[in-house]
Amino acid sequence: MALSGKVALVTGGAQGIGRAVVQSLLQSSAKVAVLDLNRTCGEQCQKQLDSEFGAGNCTFIQCDVSNGDALTDAFQKTLDQFGRLDIVINNAGINNEKNWEKTIQVNLTSVIKGTYLALEHMSKEYGKEGGTIINVSSMAAFLHSPHQPVYTATKHGVIGFTRAMADASAYGDYGVRINVLCPAFVDTPLLETVKDEDNMGKFVKFKDDFKRSMDKFGVLQPALIAEGMMKLITDSSLNGAVMKITCSKGIHFHIYEPTSA
Repeated sequence: MALSGKVALVTGGAQGIGRAVVQSLLQSSAKVAVLDLNRTCGEQCQKQLDSEFGAGNCTFIQCDVSNGDALTDAFQKTLDQFGRLDIVINNAGINNEKNWEKTIQVNLTSVIKGTYLALEHMSKEYGKEGGTIINVSSMAAFLHSPHQPVYTATKHGVIGFTRAMADASAYGDYGVRINVLCPAFVDTPLLETVKDEDNMGKFVKFKDDFKRSMDKFGVLQPALIAEGMMKLITDSSLNGAVMKITCSKGIHFHIYEPTSA
């Protein structure tokens, strides 16, 4: 899939993994809508990207992805500015065990909403040209921990939803590939939230165990996650794939046992 002239929308796009992915997309001559809750960070991000890639290639849209109406509006603003949509990356995520309902809204509900909005604007069932969706899960879905029970649940949900939707797309001839990416620990602001009682609630007492896990498994750089993301975007053979990225194995795919009656 050549990206020149394509339009991407990235949630949580102004920092961390999202920021690295936006950079890679722009380097591949795509145009990008950068969605993020943090206005200051988002405006600074757009200023830097405009300087590097030229004005008009990306736009920042402040958006709380847990607000369904705001997310719907952000998709429409992307269409209004760029005229089309080809790639949607549902990347925004939080780590908050204290306000666990918000964690579900951001990490899972917004991914579902973002996927359905993406299909509205890309699926052949609505007369569109097709495209690709990538939903961001986590290695927490495979290596659960006592520090993040609700975060873990949301990341399991992202995988299950994405694989089921990938099958629906294939059976329904939507023309949209839907894949999921599962990174291990990544050097982003989210890692710092495990130290804060306001985020972790009673699970903050496990912060030292969390740190030991990071020391054991290592911490990835966002650029490697972006590299994996670009493989999922450009490899037209992938649908329903579950990509894992770890320090020990790098970029690789999870292989599921075939189901039997």
